[in-house]
Amino acid sequence: MKERFQDQNFRLSHFQTDVWIICPSCVKKATTKVDYEGTYAKLTCLHCGCNKETSTGDLYMAAHGYFGAELWLQAPFKDEVFWAFNFEHLLYLESYISANLREHKDRSHYTLLEKLPKFYHLAKNREALLKLIEKLKNKN
Repeated sequence: MKERFQDQNFRLSHFQTDVWIICPSCVKKATTKVDYEGTYAKLTCLHCGCNKETSTGDLYMAAHGYFGAELWLQAPFKDEVFWAFNFEHLLYLESYISANLREHKDRSHYTLLEKLPKFYHLAKNREALLKLIEKLKNKN
């Protein structure tokens, strides 16, 4: 178990441009990427070859939202849903959840960790959440 976690002051938007999803065609892992400057989002599945592209217009949301796609890295946890946008996001949450000491220094805004539902923060959920994260890390 990790002893110390230092908040990197990431907002959720740090992880939302490259999102792992359930492919709408074959239900295996696919990816969605958004380019806000180019005003387009793209869905790509390496399993079945599904490719879609759409305009983002003036909307600013997570990549999967442009396609109404379901997240690949999600699972029920008690009466809640644990989720992550991609592997980097999952590892960041794992690092936070596994730490005994959680430090929040030099923040200039609310971080994604401060906006998480309460169950992510509770020590009594630590072991079960870490097991869930491990399952998601090994999800094919």
